[in-house]
Amino acid sequence: MDEGPRHRLDELIERSDPDFRTVMSCVFGIEDHETRTYFALLDRPGSTVEELSAALERDRSTVNRSLSTLTERGLVRRDRRLLDGGGYVYQYTAIALPEAKAMLHDALETWTESVHGVINGFDGDRP
Repeated sequence: MDEGPRHRLDELIERSDPDFRTVMSCVFGIEDHETRTYFALLDRPGSTVEELSAALERDRSTVNRSLSTLTERGLVRRDRRLLDGGGYVYQYTAIALPEAKAMLHDALETWTESVHGVINGFDGDRP
């Protein structure tokens, strides 16, 4: 059973000056290659797995797994396009950067509130 993203906020706290990609990876619980895939899609909206594989110089299965994770996290949208000769292809588009930033802020605020709750709820009893 999938429990959702595994935030790696402990990694983020350990860094004194993280860059944006590190913040994204830690907060969304994604790997560096998935973060690279997100940024590649920002520059190439509507890309297929094959197009992204070529752009990222990665194999299709790796890119496909990255896209699945990014879609689950709400960072990428998948649309089905019908082909003229029959059949279909999936096209992927990254959510806009301001929307991703808002999601990061929301996730960090939720985490901060939960930590404040733990602090405020501590009554001095020791285990």
